Amino acid sequence: MADESIQNGDSQASNNDITMAEPAPLPSASNGGDVEVKEVKLEDLFADVDSEDEEFPSSRPQETQPSSSPTAAPGSPLEIGISLKASDPEILRSFYQRLFPWRHLFQWLNHSPTPTNDFAHREFALTLQNDVWRRYMSYPTSDLMRKEMLNLLPSRIEIGPVYTTNPRDRKTVRNASAFKPVAKELCFDIDLTDYDEIRTCCDKANICQKCWRFMVMAVKVVDAALREDFGFKHIMWVYSGRRGIHAWVCDKKVRTMDDQKRRAVANYLEVIKGGAQGGKKVNLRRPLHPHISRSLDLLAPYFQTDVLATQDPWLDADRAAHLLTLLPDRPLTTALQNKWDASPGRSSAAKWADIDAVAKSGASKSLDARQLLEAKQDVVLEYTYPRLDIEVSKKLNHLLKSPFVIHPGTGRVCVPIDPRRLEEFDPLAVPTVQELLAEIDEWKEEAEGGGSGSEDHHTVKEENAPEIKKEDGGPAAKRTNIQDWEKTSLRPYVEYFRSFVLTLMKDERDARVKREREEADGMEF
Repeated sequence: MADESIQNGDSQASNNDITMAEPAPLPSASNGGDVEVKEVKLEDLFADVDSEDEEFPSSRPQETQPSSSPTAAPGSPLEIGISLKASDPEILRSFYQRLFPWRHLFQWLNHSPTPTNDFAHREFALTLQNDVWRRYMSYPTSDLMRKEMLNLLPSRIEIGPVYTTNPRDRKTVRNASAFKPVAKELCFDIDLTDYDEIRTCCDKANICQKCWRFMVMAVKVVDAALREDFGFKHIMWVYSGRRGIHAWVCDKKVRTMDDQKRRAVANYLEVIKGGAQGGKKVNLRRPLHPHISRSLDLLAPYFQTDVLATQDPWLDADRAAHLLTLLPDRPLTTALQNKWDASPGRSSAAKWADIDAVAKSGASKSLDARQLLEAKQDVVLEYTYPRLDIEVSKKLNHLLKSPFVIHPGTGRVCVPIDPRRLEEFDPLAVPTVQELLAEIDEWKEEAEGGGSGSEDHHTVKEENAPEIKKEDGGPAAKRTNIQDWEKTSLRPYVEYFRSFVLTLMKDERDARVKREREEADGMEF
């Protein structure tokens, strides 16, 4: 069972970013009525009984005793957590020990409360210190995975497919062709660097709230297509930690799709094509496909507010010249160019309005109104439609960064995003690992100090413990075994992830029970 170590340069990984607000509760994971299932309730499987790790009484990644003062004296946990880099081994150790939701990650990839090959045969790839990259790692349980992560302290964890056998045993298989991928979520990767030619506020790895709006547009379009056109239900959007976003489509019928079907879905969603600079990137047949028509309806408001008004993409003369190349009539573009040359500094919104105004003025005798309308539709799509890294979606064996890992450059956690609260999500407000560790220490110091701090914090004393209602709607119960992630701003993201996983497992369990019931009925004579 040899583990391969290769240089990180061969990794298929990419870096991306964003932030999210506390989600609304998802539907309860009840049995649904008429089928008696003799199993433990799914919600009970997520009982917060993870170890409190008394061997690590403070999140401070050193053994120095914490200061009794909440103002972070030199060498205190608060100061150390903030001063160290996100990729520092002691920071990673504290994060994996105290905050990473191992149990929920296992349930998500295992699709069942008890261990199955869905998890045991799943490939994980790890980026270790000195950029060493290990592939074909696998683990039978979440506890064993957690133990090895605390030993290896990877700066990055990537998730691959489920194989026909344990990936660690691939070299022992007699027939090499027998070791092959059989299942994986359908994934999408969208990176703001692919928008550099149309965004004006930032470039390269830099992002702000203005250009993050392109990610909002992307999620709206892709999520609608996956749900309405393909009937997919379990779609999880995850902030990449820096400048992008990932989608994980987790439905069972999706996970078993072969490469040909994955390419078909990817090609269906791909509209922006062509090189990084210049040229027309949208070339669509008419009449427009219903997916494109729906996308235009979704994107039109964003084009007016976030593109024309905020990005102002054609204020610069060179960029305005590109817009003219996208219009179909030479006399029209000549008249527009003359108008803009006479009015330097004209805004993009004004230039966009000029197209119709000049067209109606009769500047061109050969203008085809239908062609102009279609060209303007293509322009809207070029400046708003999602720019997908399509290769990520086409291959069953492609690796993608795991949710909840830390981006080594920004220190931000790769958190899931509730698409119902997409407009509220702020990538720059996503917590960094240093901030999270400091929040744990603030909680501890406040509790030890008798709760003299902010009322926003819950103390660990029983009389002040928060009341958490049970999942079954029963009476409230006071909590004393509060998990470390619950003491931090990571809490809403973990809770949303937990709800997503519960719903996924419930649907898979109900489908299995229904199938077993139908098989039993078919055997009756």
